[in-house]
Amino acid sequence: MEDRRVRVRFAPSPTGPLHIGGVRTALYNYLLAKKHGGDFILRIEDTDQTRFVPGAEEYIIEALKWLGITPNEGVGFGDGQYAPYRQSERKPMYRQYVEQLISSGHAYYAFDTAEELESMRERLKASNVDAKYDAITRAAMKNSLTLPEDEVKRRLESGEPYVVRIKLPRKDEVKFHDEIRGWVSFNTSQMDDKVLFKSDGMPTYHLANVVDDYLMQISHVIRGEEWLPSAPLHVLLYRYLGWEEVMPKFAHLPLLLKPEGNGKLSKRDGDRLGFPVFPLEWKDPASGEISSGYRETGYLPDAVVNLLAFLGWNPGTQQEMFSMAELIAAFGLDRVSKSGAKFDLNKAKWFNQQYIRKTDEVLLASALNKTLQKKAIDAGNEYVLAVCRLVKEKITFISELWTYSQYFFIEPDSYDEVVVAKRWNEKSAPVTQQLMDAFAGLPAFDAASIEAAYNDALAKNEVANKDFLQLFRVMLSGVGSGPPVFEMAALFGRENTTKRLQNALAKLAS
Repeated sequence: MEDRRVRVRFAPSPTGPLHIGGVRTALYNYLLAKKHGGDFILRIEDTDQTRFVPGAEEYIIEALKWLGITPNEGVGFGDGQYAPYRQSERKPMYRQYVEQLISSGHAYYAFDTAEELESMRERLKASNVDAKYDAITRAAMKNSLTLPEDEVKRRLESGEPYVVRIKLPRKDEVKFHDEIRGWVSFNTSQMDDKVLFKSDGMPTYHLANVVDDYLMQISHVIRGEEWLPSAPLHVLLYRYLGWEEVMPKFAHLPLLLKPEGNGKLSKRDGDRLGFPVFPLEWKDPASGEISSGYRETGYLPDAVVNLLAFLGWNPGTQQEMFSMAELIAAFGLDRVSKSGAKFDLNKAKWFNQQYIRKTDEVLLASALNKTLQKKAIDAGNEYVLAVCRLVKEKITFISELWTYSQYFFIEPDSYDEVVVAKRWNEKSAPVTQQLMDAFAGLPAFDAASIEAAYNDALAKNEVANKDFLQLFRVMLSGVGSGPPVFEMAALFGRENTTKRLQNALAKLAS
């Protein structure tokens, strides 16, 4: 890296819940900053107050905290020397840059009404011409380039509504280097004179983000691919404001695609296929509609981070499981793909399963104990810890703990009919009785001793393990799959194991 300190920002708008594509953008910014000992900033871009949604800002902060993507400074994380970090609170500082652009001839006042703009668009569409306000069409519009100077002054002094637009050259090439895509070129003939400043005194995103990035000394702008068409405008603003020498490096991330690969991943895709597209559950304040979140669905934050890191980046090795520290060490924009990344639900589940297997049983036991308390089941903490140790290999989500462990707390009153129909025969009852007798005489009731007694009983009755093992499991738990059966029996204990076998024998042999 260059001597310039790495300073990056995540700058979402508080217009609703944070999409996981936005979370990935935050993550990549965070990883780059941490790798180079730099700063990661959270800035809230709320220039469009009409789209503000109550609770959205708090949601963004809570999501980043849950995932461990922690800014050094910014909204909700402490002020640094560049505060404030909400653009609405920075409103007074933008006007001077607008006036600078107007004075240098790179921007102008436009007084066109909504009706006049619509009329212009309809006229151009009818002529099969791109409907945009540009170097050609602005000559026929109501702005400070076409109106006499005294009339412009009069309109401004009378408080007539206006916007300030950038004045783009008719045909000029804008070329810049993208850290992911290489050299990118646009021609101003394909661009329009975007609004930079509104009559309410608020800048648009285009001006505000450039000014704020400059004032906050941002070194890299890492954002989604959807902002690539806006990048040449931002490059020109750096040039026109005299800041080209300190312009940040740009990196436009590939889109997150639907699982089928055709189009951007949306909430509708998540609803259709049954997976979240938001980090946390979100309740729409207007409609009351609730959208699922990764946290509430039972995903672990480390698993979500690992999953998102791989949606568009790869380390160049076979390693898939990365801690945050390992991601920081391995990450680089040079290994971010140009092409879109398809969301894979099965891979998301796989990551979560792997992290649950690595999770301390104490954390799992805490979650399971909450369910037990609701069901008024009193189980000792050591027993619950042991249960979690056994079943965590089988679960994908923490929410499945009870589903996969309930038979450790409640004796079965039914038995897997498919297994019973396939495995129960005339030898089943004698083997079961012999097992109970053998268990009664074991000096120690541990997994190894139970397995030895089991093998001895099967050998004496000339029964193959494949013909009885699953039936043995069903008699103990009621279900045909689960953790290692001898460890399960050891955890039940001698008395409970024998009782369960007696109950199953009475029911199945009748």
